[in-house]
Amino acid sequence: MSESNITVVTGAGSGIGRAVAMRLAARGDRVVAADLDIDAAKRTAAEHPGITPMPVDIADPEQVEALREQVTTELGTANILVNAAGWDRTDKFLNASAEFAQKVVAINYLGPVHMCGAFLPGMVESGHGGCVVNLASDAGRVGSAGETIYAGAKGGVIALTKSLAREMARYSITVNCVCPGPTDTPLFQAQAEGLKEALIKAIPFRRLAQPEEVAAPVQFFASPDASFITGQVLSVSGGLTMAG
Repeated sequence: MSESNITVVTGAGSGIGRAVAMRLAARGDRVVAADLDIDAAKRTAAEHPGITPMPVDIADPEQVEALREQVTTELGTANILVNAAGWDRTDKFLNASAEFAQKVVAINYLGPVHMCGAFLPGMVESGHGGCVVNLASDAGRVGSAGETIYAGAKGGVIALTKSLAREMARYSITVNCVCPGPTDTPLFQAQAEGLKEALIKAIPFRRLAQPEEVAAPVQFFASPDASFITGQVLSVSGGLTMAG
């Protein structure tokens, strides 16, 4: 990877995605801040001249394809893809409707599938390699009560990462996965106070991760320092799942 990177970050309007976009732009990448909330993406872009906001609903394959076309037309072929967008609502599995389950899977699992399907062909055709970093969750590694469907979708992202890494290695494209634990994001702050307090107490460091602390290993995976690393899953959880 070099300063000429064209990098697409989903969910870049807030939270971890925003922190990733800011960090990669700061090192010289030309970053696309892709988000369902285009106003949020524009706020991210306003923080750095190297960031371009673009709208996308990753659950919609047609919108993902439209994003790929816009990126290619305006900036060129992307060589780094960071799938950071995600969504969930905490509740018991027995309370989950079919519509809720479909939405969770569509965003958290099929979204990265659609994005990889849209952007990997360009990386392959370029002949210059590339990089995919997927944001999953430690819920997908060890399970999480109240997030069962989300955990299943994120477990799928972990398996997707490993399988894609095997297929893409011949093209010098790395595919790795970062699994955050509880992180100080708008999604976390929307949870019930009791749940938030319990999660913080369960973390050995007794605090949440900051989005920038998750963005740092994403940057590592998307750097030349990780050129011989692929198919790996890294937890960033303050020790919460060290025994998982």
